[in-house]
Amino acid sequence: MIYKTFKNEKISQLGFGCMRFAADPETGEIDQAKVNAMFDLAIREGVNYFDTAYPYLGGKSELAMAEALSRYPRGSYYIADKFPGHSLTAPIDNIALFKLSLRKCRTDYFDFYLFHNITEWSVRYYESEEFHIIPDILKMKNEGRIRYLGFSFHGGPELLESFLNKYEGVFDFVQIQLNYLDWTLQDAKRKYEIIVNHGLGVWVMEPCRGGKLAVLPETESAKLKALYEAEGQAGARPSDASYAFRFLQSLPGVNVVLSGMNELFQVEDNLKTFREARPLTDKERSTLFEIAENLKKGVPCTACRYCCDGCPVGLDIPYLLSCYNDYKFASTMTPSMRIDALPEEKRPSACIGCGQCMHACPQGIDVPSALAELAEMYEKGPHWIDQRKARARLIEEDLQ
Repeated sequence: MIYKTFKNEKISQLGFGCMRFAADPETGEIDQAKVNAMFDLAIREGVNYFDTAYPYLGGKSELAMAEALSRYPRGSYYIADKFPGHSLTAPIDNIALFKLSLRKCRTDYFDFYLFHNITEWSVRYYESEEFHIIPDILKMKNEGRIRYLGFSFHGGPELLESFLNKYEGVFDFVQIQLNYLDWTLQDAKRKYEIIVNHGLGVWVMEPCRGGKLAVLPETESAKLKALYEAEGQAGARPSDASYAFRFLQSLPGVNVVLSGMNELFQVEDNLKTFREARPLTDKERSTLFEIAENLKKGVPCTACRYCCDGCPVGLDIPYLLSCYNDYKFASTMTPSMRIDALPEEKRPSACIGCGQCMHACPQGIDVPSALAELAEMYEKGPHWIDQRKARARLIEEDLQ
């Protein structure tokens, strides 16, 4: 197992993400026997980092993880959990919710604790004096209930830089969506560099982009097969997922790579990849970036901002086009939340279609058409506000 040293802690670089446990589709009950078997294998092979969050699997992830880990000494593994500030619709007793997670995880402290899902939209709640989240969680850290504090992040590089500058010295690590596709699609390269420049640990979520990089389209997977055969290596070709993980092994600032495993074969394959470090060759890296470009379906915006100078309604067009490109690859709530952060007059629907941006764009992008399509995709959803209401109800019920 590859281990990374973080503040004198020896942490397995492969972390077990507890968001995707197999569950009964009708009852939502988690297959605990399968979770136990996966944990047993992972722990036997050296995995010691387990990541959950209060809302995962309708609040059942913490319980299932705790049950599986209860058969091992508490000092032999690290637990990471998260505070769901992005799910709140009104102020609550933050410390009571924190302590509830402690009880569910059968522990007196969290090794790693994160503010869950900071974006341009959710940051207002985390920083709200009324919600009082950051001071309350810092109180828990000062009392020894949290060893290392971080946050998971789905916003843009500008927000990440400003947030870390504002809270210099508060955080120990940052968890970002990082893979060879989002290296450029979500500007993860810049986010990675910002975190490293602040001297913080880099934790990775979505290393395979929700499984889309684990099972590539046949034409793209064939390129990896051809590459492997050209190297004259013996044995079965490594999985598509292994290349995504090895891309991250090539980044020296990456401490932990979380994989949401829900089948034993996934655990076995990941353990094989993380048995020893095998950073990508230059040829492998260039091939992955070629595959990433082929997977993209958006527009080639370089964020030069020439389009912004003459926009009569003052839209942040590069920001909107980054949301557009994200939507075009997969319809998720990440771009939706970023648009939610904008006032109505700055959203894509505010575009008047004057075409000024098209004349200014060096890439020749049909910006008005892209923004019109973005407005339509945003309108269709999914919208975080819908899931947020359900999660807020869960919190209210648990705290009663």
